[in-house]
Amino acid sequence: MNSDAVGTGRPKENAFPPVSELSYEAARDELVEIVKILEHGQMPLDESLKFWERGEALAKRCEEHLDGARNRVEAILRSDDGDLPAEDVPDSD
Repeated sequence: MNSDAVGTGRPKENAFPPVSELSYEAARDELVEIVKILEHGQMPLDESLKFWERGEALAKRCEEHLDGARNRVEAILRSDDGDLPAEDVPDSD
């Protein structure tokens, strides 16, 4: 099975994972694909609106991730020594 596939493929199930569970990269990549789909303009209005709404939610999720990253950088810059707090230091494994 293609690891890039989205959804379960089961009838009547939401094919999209919840936006709140997506990483920045996953949300961004899906948003790019939705933009491409909408630019083609080949689907009915109701379906286009569903994609548009999903795209809006994905854009908001990306902004949340970027805001979190910005806050972490600003916190580091404000700290006296510029070091990451111990809980934010990535494992070297």
